Amino acid sequence: MKKFSLVIFLALSAYTSAQSSANEVFAAGVDDANKFINDYLSPVSEGMLYSISGGWYNTADAKPLGGFEISIIGNMAQSPSDKKSFILNTEDYENLQFVDGSISKEVSSGLGDIEGINVFVEDENGLFREEFELPSGLASENINFVPSAFIQASVGLIKGTEIKARFLPKIKTDDVEVGMFGVGLQHDFTKLLPADKILPVAISGVIGYTHLTGMYDFTDQDVIAGENQRLDMKMNTWVFQAVVSTKMPIINFYGGLGYLTGKSTVDVLGTYRVQSGPFIGDTYTDPFSIKSDASGVTGNIGAKLKLGFFRIHADYSMAKYNNLSFGVNFGFR
Repeated sequence: MKKFSLVIFLALSAYTSAQSSANEVFAAGVDDANKFINDYLSPVSEGMLYSISGGWYNTADAKPLGGFEISIIGNMAQSPSDKKSFILNTEDYENLQFVDGSISKEVSSGLGDIEGINVFVEDENGLFREEFELPSGLASENINFVPSAFIQASVGLIKGTEIKARFLPKIKTDDVEVGMFGVGLQHDFTKLLPADKILPVAISGVIGYTHLTGMYDFTDQDVIAGENQRLDMKMNTWVFQAVVSTKMPIINFYGGLGYLTGKSTVDVLGTYRVQSGPFIGDTYTDPFSIKSDASGVTGNIGAKLKLGFFRIHADYSMAKYNNLSFGVNFGFR
């Protein structure tokens, strides 16, 4: 289970990268730091919303009463090229300026790999000047996706209805705490038809809700002076899908079309003391939050191989953040 927590928090390496430059960003003042870190991290949060929402189904054929399946599922939401960077316009900032004199420039988001962008801040009299390099992102570490992983269980009820639950039991280490749960419902409409047993396909509707909480404590990493410094994350997503699949004994194909909506809040908590630049000595407590939304149409295609009690599946979703989902499943029917 610890491996699952490490996979989930691989996505937070972008947050760690941002905090590695937090001392310099806070040197521009809390308002500039707020704007930059929101623009930098929002694409990572949005990608995480898509990642944790994948993998709700691998067939439209609902299980009969008492039928069950337990799955280990991994998702990889791919980083879109237009989310790997953003335009930083210094006219939107109070103190942040480019060293080369540019007014606006493309800079890396938490998903990107643009390096060597230098900025500075100085006081009104030009007596105090602080230069630093803006952080790059996940792509600079050859990571072009936002991952998630969890355990999921499905149980058949009556009349073509199947209930689902996904979870990552809360894992806590010295620096990291993560947990996730979700509930879903699938209903097979073809089970209502008299010819259900001879139909070659099944058609279902799926609704799924996922909730993730995470905390990353970086107080002991000497990123910036202060106390009790941490990131507190909360994410909630809903998916609504129409699904169709074949009904063959060994290998089956499935596809779905639907809609995803989700919200993410990452609170930057603790005390931060600026140690250089024109704002030296300023202290900020619980300075700001990073809020992101995700919504849009999603569609996927996939295949499932059944070998008795053992099954595997994989599918690819097309959306704002395309997602590859794969799973190992054990079950009856």
